[in-house]
Amino acid sequence: MIQTIDFAPLDGITKVVFRQVWSRYFGGVDRYFIPFFSPTPHHTMTPRDLREVDFAHNASLPSVPQVMTKNADDFLWACEVLRDMGYTEVNLNLGCPSGTVTAKGKGSGFLAHPEELAAFFDAVFARNPLPVSVKTRLGYETPEEFRTLLEIYNCYPIACLTIHPRVRKEKYRGPVHLDAFADALAASRNPVCYNGDLRTVEEVRTLESRFPAVSHVMIGRGLVADPALARKLRGGAGVTRKELSEFLAALYQGYTDFYQGQVPTAAQRMREVWFYLIHLFDDAEKLNKQLRRFRTPAEYERIQAEILASCPLRSASQGDLI
Repeated sequence: MIQTIDFAPLDGITKVVFRQVWSRYFGGVDRYFIPFFSPTPHHTMTPRDLREVDFAHNASLPSVPQVMTKNADDFLWACEVLRDMGYTEVNLNLGCPSGTVTAKGKGSGFLAHPEELAAFFDAVFARNPLPVSVKTRLGYETPEEFRTLLEIYNCYPIACLTIHPRVRKEKYRGPVHLDAFADALAASRNPVCYNGDLRTVEEVRTLESRFPAVSHVMIGRGLVADPALARKLRGGAGVTRKELSEFLAALYQGYTDFYQGQVPTAAQRMREVWFYLIHLFDDAEKLNKQLRRFRTPAEYERIQAEILASCPLRSASQGDLI
């Protein structure tokens, strides 16, 4: 039975404005993971990174910052800074499949170098000032790589091992490797969290049925596409049209304020949210095409209003498909 639900970090989507507004309107998640930042060799944070991890922006939410690096000293520096801010856990990103990231040996690119990864963990866990959790994939090229990776993970007191059961080259496409996840779940000496393709209540219940020992999941795209998903998993109600309209209005205003009145930028941020949210509606294909192509804030506002007024929300009778 699922007991703990984490909100996965989606770079470009679940940033500080989104997290704050989403948390006011919906519920059911236990922790919010802040999209990764990469420490610089000079051990400074960019203003953009500071805005995201500023504890004043996150203290009201149970939040975990995510760090992406292959340098142990840089990671330990980040841990110390985050500890001093007030955070109680740091997450290491070993899952990002982006080519620009993996080409530098970071994210899931680090998984291709298990000896270097083991040395990294040796240094980190000898001096880490905060508990460290890890978000990982099964490997870089093949799921079979995870046997070696898990042997490494099992040597360290990882606070939680979140496993996305795909390899780097699969990105977010194709079926997840549930057999490999089953092996990892059985062999891990650390607590395990499942992440990957949990978009509906039915998909989460199917996971529970297959893996009754899994009590912890991380959901990202599913919580953007259906903001009430976690609430429904807790036995609550699905999203209403009124609730969704109020949430979107508050989010749009939040982006406008954050970007100091730059409404075109705020509209672009809303376009990114709608990439996922549109799947909550039926008969929205034509308007979705317009959403992808609008050029002005006024166009965006018109299209959103038309979707909310004319497109039916998908219902529980359709299996909560999103």
